[in-house]
Amino acid sequence: MRISKEQARKNREIVVETAARLFRERGFDGVGVSDLMSAAGFTHGGFYNHFATKDALVSEALAQAWTEMAAERAKARGLPRLMKAYLSRETRKAPGSSCPAAALAGDVARQPDGVRDVFADGLEEMIGSVQKLLPEAPGPDSRTRAASLVASMVGALILSRAVPDSSPLADEMLEATLTSALGRSRL
Repeated sequence: MRISKEQARKNREIVVETAARLFRERGFDGVGVSDLMSAAGFTHGGFYNHFATKDALVSEALAQAWTEMAAERAKARGLPRLMKAYLSRETRKAPGSSCPAAALAGDVARQPDGVRDVFADGLEEMIGSVQKLLPEAPGPDSRTRAASLVASMVGALILSRAVPDSSPLADEMLEATLTSALGRSRL
């Protein structure tokens, strides 16, 4: 039975959204096509109706993850609130619905240049959005500060996720980074 072009588009969106979540939860190599399609509610064979290769899906899913995060950053009412939400237990416990930089930086480093380009574009946008939230006018110094804040935030989240959730170190990484960033940035 053939499906309409509109239904095919919706099915593709479901696959991309599911992949964006699963890749952040398990990494690119931790999700097979069969598992992905099953989680999206489709059969394995349907994958190739939408994507030539898994790498093609990886790029699109990574772009989708960055789009989701851009929407979250756009809702932020100031940099302190953005940082408090980012550097939280809730974010630490939800890699599938949070920052692709913290979830996938290690995996992206081993991907083809096309995937790395998508990652770099998303990271650039993240730095730019943080830069716009800084209290002073944009300029070279604010770009440096924004990049430093993003690196600190992402690094803290990665390290917080790397230790057992029950470890006091998990919360300490988030809290120390937030306190330091808010103090040195005069936010």
